[in-house]
Amino acid sequence: MRHSGAGARGVIFDCDNHYYEAPDAFTRHVPAAMQPRCVQWTEIDGRKRHVIGGTVDYSVGNPLFDPIAKPGVLYDYFQGNPSGKPAWELMRGDLEPQPAAYRDPAARLAKMDEQGLEAIWLFPTLGVLYEERIKHDIDALCTMFTGFNRWLDEDWGLSSERIFAAPYLSLADVEWAAGELEWALSRDARIVVTRPAAAWTAEGPRAPGHECFDPFWARANEAGVTVVIHTGNSGYASNGYDAEGFGLASVGMAHAPSVTGLALERSANDFLLDLSYKKVFERFPKLRIASIENGSAFLPNLLKQLEHAKRRNPWHFDEDPVALFREHVWINPFWEDDIEELVALMGPEHVIFGSDWPHMEGLPEPRGILEEIGGLDETAQDLFLRGNARRLNERR
Repeated sequence: MRHSGAGARGVIFDCDNHYYEAPDAFTRHVPAAMQPRCVQWTEIDGRKRHVIGGTVDYSVGNPLFDPIAKPGVLYDYFQGNPSGKPAWELMRGDLEPQPAAYRDPAARLAKMDEQGLEAIWLFPTLGVLYEERIKHDIDALCTMFTGFNRWLDEDWGLSSERIFAAPYLSLADVEWAAGELEWALSRDARIVVTRPAAAWTAEGPRAPGHECFDPFWARANEAGVTVVIHTGNSGYASNGYDAEGFGLASVGMAHAPSVTGLALERSANDFLLDLSYKKVFERFPKLRIASIENGSAFLPNLLKQLEHAKRRNPWHFDEDPVALFREHVWINPFWEDDIEELVALMGPEHVIFGSDWPHMEGLPEPRGILEEIGGLDETAQDLFLRGNARRLNERR
């Protein structure tokens, strides 16, 4: 395999890296009077917990992240679990003090050199979980993420030579979203991130393709910035099939197999399908959407549904929705997905690599992906590992 011995800087552009939020990430820039409606700290039975919108949050066992599970500690579990041990046992049995690279940019750059990374996209750990908790209080939601994004800019910056952090945007208030996007663009942001979910607006829930959101999509289209939908708590329920909450069940780590584990695929599928059904890509021909950490197992059926819609409703579409989807969307597969199948479905120019480092369900090291792509030719490997991300990282 061409890249199997790679270790030098510049081999990989990793589209899915994470930080662990600083203890004051949700409070530093939020007015004290608003914090009870946003995020506060409390201590219960000797353990620090976040209180979100007045309710104690238990979805994350240790929101201080110290000690923390090692990167990729569940790698063998997702490979088939040869040990036969439950995921929570594997996770809790291999903790370490939090390394500096999880919160410090200089330490992260040194780690990137060690890992052979050209650049990274950097996403929240907690930030993609908390919109759901306060979605009915739009003022608090916008206040919280305005403050969160200012913290992100202070601690990491939105754009450097090699680290590109994504401010979090919600469509719940489209005027706020457009204004926050404008602020991000002024800070040279290359990407912004939102959750794959319908937005809970003052008028009630609205699907992402609804024309009320066109001011936001129009500005993203004009600016040429990449909009990322990253897995998170999208509010999807198991509709009575299972009582498991989002938490561990959503990433396949419940105490038993759970229907809740399908939430990630369902939410990304529905978001992307809605953009296509409502012809967002027809209205905004430069818009670029990257699906990160949602996997790719949902894609074959999504494309079939689009094909059915095109044939059954020829009067609705002015352009081929399947072709538009392949033009406007980029997919980041899980490392355990069938990457060759994905390349065949989307084309090699629309598949991007993300390791999910340093999360426990991701790869122990980003270069581990090189063992999974031997079936791709050299051109497809280069596009997957860095070429496509480079282009998405440029405002066009």
